[in-house]
Amino acid sequence: MDPQSTMDYKYGPQYTVDAEEANGPIQFRKQSLHHTCRVIETCMHVGTSNQPSPLSFTKAILPLILLACMFFMNFFCRILLSPLLPVVETALALSHGEAGGLFLFLSLGYVIALFGSGFVSSKLTHRQTILMSAVLVSASLFAISVCQTPWHLRLTIAILGLSAGVYIPSSIAMITSLVRSEHWGKAIAVHELAPNAAFILAPLLVGTISTFLSWRELIVFTGLTTLIVGSVFALWGQGGRFRGQAPNLSAFTSFLRDKKFWLVALLFSLGVSGTLGIFSMLPLYLVSFHELNPERANGLIGLSRIMSLVTALASGWLADRLGPSRTIMWVLSVTGIATALLGLLSGTALLVMLFVQPLLAVCFFSAGFVAISRISSEAQRTIAVSVVVPVGFLVGGGAVPAAIGQMGQHGLFDTAITLAGVLIGFGAVIAYFVDLPARS
Repeated sequence: MDPQSTMDYKYGPQYTVDAEEANGPIQFRKQSLHHTCRVIETCMHVGTSNQPSPLSFTKAILPLILLACMFFMNFFCRILLSPLLPVVETALALSHGEAGGLFLFLSLGYVIALFGSGFVSSKLTHRQTILMSAVLVSASLFAISVCQTPWHLRLTIAILGLSAGVYIPSSIAMITSLVRSEHWGKAIAVHELAPNAAFILAPLLVGTISTFLSWRELIVFTGLTTLIVGSVFALWGQGGRFRGQAPNLSAFTSFLRDKKFWLVALLFSLGVSGTLGIFSMLPLYLVSFHELNPERANGLIGLSRIMSLVTALASGWLADRLGPSRTIMWVLSVTGIATALLGLLSGTALLVMLFVQPLLAVCFFSAGFVAISRISSEAQRTIAVSVVVPVGFLVGGGAVPAAIGQMGQHGLFDTAITLAGVLIGFGAVIAYFVDLPARS
């Protein structure tokens, strides 16, 4: 097709001129118009590109910190029930089994949202998805603060899980598009500082503020803080101005047929068990089985998580250096041993292990999310997170605390913690057989 025909096809025949005018001023204007249209077309293409080029780690650090603040509130709201559990159990007359079962409802809502997060982020941008999650989490907390019956509490906690669950896939998509692949471990490690900070501050805040705020007022205060942090992110947060890929049956089917996805999902279950699963029931374990008062138990748990901020950050560099498979293998082996000892020891030895176990357990997630990113393409990454992470949180953050609560109801709290440690340690064997692709 000649240039004139091309211009006629793309911009309309109204710019056609007679052949005898070909060498005149009109021909010059025609060529200028054609050139202008090509420039406009190029600019329009650039303006609608999906994402800018990934940044180095140092240039991306401020956007990562703002995103980590959003993750902090998302995670803090989900784990706030744990340090409040002894008080809530008494206020609503719950058994140990019923108290542990609350985390199963939270995880069920969270898992449903994770599976559906791809549909949400395909309609909204990842940035809008994260902001929507913050607003809905706040509303859920306000509803929890007025609960009067166990079933009302279970329902609102499930809604909290639904509200929080859409965050993680969009955040991982934002991080891996914002930062170059060789820095993913470090970038995710910065992001993972958020839940580790929440593990510290949630029990300390409950132990400190509960002297002059009721558990209901504390939940309302947390909801208001979430709205404030979300507003800051809306004003100054960067990245995520692109949509995710909507999940489809063929995509999910391909994941279900891939052995690597199931192995990584199982590893995630064990990683979550060592962190969120144990943390969820630890205050109740220390109060009811070892007879510590709630304030001291929450204080010890909060203080024991402080140094985990350092090891969580260091785990990112470890994952980049050793690779995710080897890092996961070592982390799960030592975490399993430390968790089993929490159930076997008492007195001073128990307090020492209370500080050691979280230092090791938090090192899983940097390598775990890198593993998910390695077994999926950039376009499929949101779907991959939406498939792997739900299984991990349903098992590790829901079924494991519920099982510990049921065994604790029959006086077997220590045995339940020990068995959880054995299962976590078994993950080192699984990690040995996970063969991950090289960096994309």
